[in-house]
Amino acid sequence: MRFRWESAVTRRCVAALALVSLFILPAAPPAAAYQPSPVPDRVILNWTEDPSTGFSVTWRTNETTRKAFAEIVPAEDDTGFDKKAQRVNALTAAYETDAGRASSHRVTFRGLMPDTLYAYRVGDGAIWSEWNQLRTASAKPEPLTFVYFGDVQIKIHSLWSRVVRQAYSMAPEARFMVFAGDLINRREVDREWGEWHEAGGWIFRLVPSFPAVGNHEYGSSKQLTPNWRAQFTPPSNGVPGLEGTNYYMDIQGLRMIALNSNLKQKEQAEWLDRLLANNPNRWTAVAFHHPIYSTRRGRDNPELRETWQPVFDKYGVDLVLQGHDHTYGRTNLQTSGKVRSARAGTIYVVSMSGAKMYTLGHSKVFARTAEDTQLFQIVRIQGDTLRFECRTASGALYDAFTLQKRSGKPNKLTNQIPATLERVRANRQ
Repeated sequence: MRFRWESAVTRRCVAALALVSLFILPAAPPAAAYQPSPVPDRVILNWTEDPSTGFSVTWRTNETTRKAFAEIVPAEDDTGFDKKAQRVNALTAAYETDAGRASSHRVTFRGLMPDTLYAYRVGDGAIWSEWNQLRTASAKPEPLTFVYFGDVQIKIHSLWSRVVRQAYSMAPEARFMVFAGDLINRREVDREWGEWHEAGGWIFRLVPSFPAVGNHEYGSSKQLTPNWRAQFTPPSNGVPGLEGTNYYMDIQGLRMIALNSNLKQKEQAEWLDRLLANNPNRWTAVAFHHPIYSTRRGRDNPELRETWQPVFDKYGVDLVLQGHDHTYGRTNLQTSGKVRSARAGTIYVVSMSGAKMYTLGHSKVFARTAEDTQLFQIVRIQGDTLRFECRTASGALYDAFTLQKRSGKPNKLTNQIPATLERVRANRQ
């Protein structure tokens, strides 16, 4: 009896402490934890238009750092490799957020050797980051893996961190990470970007990011967050006026394209038509935020669909990766029916990786759906075969399919959906 009494008391004490903690313990580190300093932080990579010969690195310091550099050298096993490093001056710009002023620094390395492991670091000549390593892409089609994340948005520190880390643990060979917009919730809150960088940590220093911009990066002000161009340096090859948010790269047989679904949709359709008319790659994937086929009840984007989908049909775009609707939906091969093309037929995916969840709608369009589930996706390409895996935060397989290239015909789709119930609310009541 004494043991039971003590256990009951203990349980009541623990419960009381837990209740108190809701009011006195922060859900995430305070904003002060993400203040800039002279030490480089928020170090992140982007590929150039040709990832076999170049990449960009972007980082932040406080505004006292007015001159910065990056150093690069082919990686070697001895400890004296750094003496051979080449130093490159950074482009430095001041920017301001609700956390105050900071300095953004960026360097684009060009003229690198394909399929070569490089070591790089960033700093001001006295205070440096650690040496990080990145292998350039092959100059020819080779097996390729990348990871795709839907919206992050909220509870980044507490819940999204496990998703990006699980994804890396399951696909450490990934050459880049696609983000389908809404990386944060409030464009004007720098702390959320601090949480995003903290969650990705050193992964962002090893695996280049390929971000598409969402509506939450614009917010109600319709102005792009100052953090976007301060921390990403993607290729500058898109529609003028959309620098940093509309671009493409060619990597190992894949043309990977980022579109900005918030602005200039018609101009991007014309740009995309020209871009895909001369595409030497076997595979084509496109990432943007607002879905062609919405998964959320009460939502639809008819103007976007009518503007962009005919271009996807015309050139046989293989895969479209989207966010915004905070549920999961994946179609079979889908066409608009407005363009006659022997290769038409695209897989459209909407996904979410963060903790903000909505209700499903339009489920008849999709082969597999989910609600209330944090997910990430691994895409593996080898020759004429593309393998897509959707996995939960714990790494469990939730959806999968294979696409097989066929000359002059649509891809052959093989669904490989696991024999588990869809994670929708009707199945969990």
